[in-house]
Amino acid sequence: MTMPDRGPEPTVPIPPAVHTPRPLLERLGLVAVALVLATLFGGVAVASWIGQEPFLAVMGAIGCVMTIWVAMLTLIRG
Repeated sequence: MTMPDRGPEPTVPIPPAVHTPRPLLERLGLVAVALVLATLFGGVAVASWIGQEPFLAVMGAIGCVMTIWVAMLTLIRG
């Protein structure tokens, strides 16, 4: 048994996305959370370096830098 032909799908226009910036208080809260996580990543990096685990130290440092980068983008761009 085959499905009956329903014809072409109707096209519905999709409205353009409207970008409204986040409120300043929300951005500051997100930055605060990101800075806490960046501190944890930095702590992992330092502890790993002291414990002579250079690969883990580099990975922790990269995580720290990337988290701070995203926090600054969130604060600036909204």
